[in-house]
Amino acid sequence: MTWIAESYAKINLGLHVLERLPTGYHKIETGFAFIEWSDRFEVEKAESYSLKFSDDKIPSDESNLVTKAYRAFEQYIGLKNQYSFSITKNIPAGAGLGGGSSNAALTFRMLNKIEDSALTDDEIIDLCRDLGADIPFFVKGETGIGTGLGQDIEPVDIQPDAWIVTIYPGFESSTPEAYKRSVPNPEPDFSIKGVLTEEPVEEWQALLVNELEGPVISQYEMVGTVKDQLIDFGAAYAAMSGSGSSVFGIFEQDFVAINAYESFHKLGFLTNLTRPNFKPDYGIYLKD
Repeated sequence: MTWIAESYAKINLGLHVLERLPTGYHKIETGFAFIEWSDRFEVEKAESYSLKFSDDKIPSDESNLVTKAYRAFEQYIGLKNQYSFSITKNIPAGAGLGGGSSNAALTFRMLNKIEDSALTDDEIIDLCRDLGADIPFFVKGETGIGTGLGQDIEPVDIQPDAWIVTIYPGFESSTPEAYKRSVPNPEPDFSIKGVLTEEPVEEWQALLVNELEGPVISQYEMVGTVKDQLIDFGAAYAAMSGSGSSVFGIFEQDFVAINAYESFHKLGFLTNLTRPNFKPDYGIYLKD
């Protein structure tokens, strides 16, 4: 018996760094939306836990967030059985797309369903808060505004009614380094929630800011180049996602988006095209 599910990526629609905390973490405001970039999970009962990725370069030891999520569930909830995880990786790592956090969230959700543990989303979130700031968003599976450390999610329908082209430039960028180089601003000119809910997409480029973008571009010029190229291709809005290194553009016309997607794809970039008003399939299914 094999259970299957998809683990989806996210983009950040703006990101304000509001305050640097004594713990080294930061208070932020950001908008979370989904893209159609996903990893595929296949889970089976087994004699003992195992984790295998389609890409052998990805560590499958105790440092992986899937394993950390599995161990947390096993420790705090308990498991009647052990399971093997086989994951086909498509979301690039270190890309600002939340692939690891999404994988961890799906691990909790799949174990909860397979084991009939009947945990609520909020109970799952309590289990996984220490593993990653993005995980609560992926557990809930709803777009929204993230505040605090990014873990407090206010559900708001901010999934763009437009095409999204996401480009991975081929290298990772450091999240700690991006935050270290950022300059916190507790009183930004525009709230991200206000811009996303009250302003049309064509106004976002002037109003919606990712404050980690500057520090990353100062180290990795390619991030800024890709952003500029997306705008040149006709994106109404383009920005870096999270702490990078991926960049996305929002396009209001399908043929313009497809042209941008195909152009980057031909250049050898890992590239994704997301449909307007995309909603991820959060189902967990038995494989035929």
